[in-house]
Amino acid sequence: MRILVTGVAGFVGSQLARFFSTHLQDVRLYGLDNLRRSGSYLNLAELDRLGIDVIHGDLRLPSDFELLPEVDWVVDAAAEPSALAGRDGRCSSRQLVENNLVGTLNLLEYCRVRQAGIVLLSTSRVYSLRDLGELPLVEQENRFLLDPGQPLPDGVTSSGITERFSTASPISMYGATKLASETLALEYGEAYGFPVWVNRCGVLAGSGQFGRPDQGIFSYWIHSWRENASLEYFGFDGRGLQVRDCLHPDDLGTLLLMQLNDSSQSRQPVQNVAGGTTNAISLSQLSHWCSQRYGKKTILSGGEDRLYDVPWLVLDCQRAEQQWDWRPERGLVSILEEIAKFADDHPDWLSLTKR
Repeated sequence: MRILVTGVAGFVGSQLARFFSTHLQDVRLYGLDNLRRSGSYLNLAELDRLGIDVIHGDLRLPSDFELLPEVDWVVDAAAEPSALAGRDGRCSSRQLVENNLVGTLNLLEYCRVRQAGIVLLSTSRVYSLRDLGELPLVEQENRFLLDPGQPLPDGVTSSGITERFSTASPISMYGATKLASETLALEYGEAYGFPVWVNRCGVLAGSGQFGRPDQGIFSYWIHSWRENASLEYFGFDGRGLQVRDCLHPDDLGTLLLMQLNDSSQSRQPVQNVAGGTTNAISLSQLSHWCSQRYGKKTILSGGEDRLYDVPWLVLDCQRAEQQWDWRPERGLVSILEEIAKFADDHPDWLSLTKR
């Protein structure tokens, strides 16, 4: 099997490339990355050691696809991955659309010509911000929870947000590019006869994640705590009650192995892939965990709500469990400990990767 991983020098792309190299036999791995992200060069030596052929190229440039080899599958892990992208001054709206949507178009044209399957890594941020903000919640043990005394909206179960939940605007510019990419990929696969899988991922977390709060809040929080950097709760009364779930890239890799070996398309192509309620934690609870490991620290409180913030976003992954017999194996504490161990071993990681 020949696999191309885009965004291979990023956190998720490099982790998946490592996972494939150790769990697949008779595999030839290629990677594509523009190396734009600060810190991405730090992954190149390990990728080279694993025998992964990394090509320096940009998904936005059709001419760069002339450098790409023939493959059986593309795993698309390249994106501007922040919900604030296009609004935070780090990239323009045009750059966001070119990276996340035009890049997808170029990949799909590559797959059409070569009849390669594609696994698109999408996001929980395709779900409606307005509807997420109106979920019936209660405060309990320093976190928000779904209110058990209230009826749940359509597309919500006690286990979280399902694939049936509204994707109505607003979903952020980032979410819009990913939702459009999903639709485009599914239509290309239907029209031109190649397999497409769409995985709507929750927060992916683990060692080696780059130091940005909008792209990896669990890693950023632990690294910042250990380095005694300033931390602040924003929104929702400034107490850190907002909740997200986390998933280790190895658990995502386990599902991808099953998808790469199934080109029948007999299953539903779109599924949530996340840590679920067992791997869900609030910022306040994460702070308590950090204080237990590193000592107490004062957290600033910024009470104002911020654009695109949501109080509770946990994904129900029952579809993936039913279709693939898949469920996360790495527990929350295991993931946090892995990040902390990496932070202990790399005390300057934030400064190397925060841009």
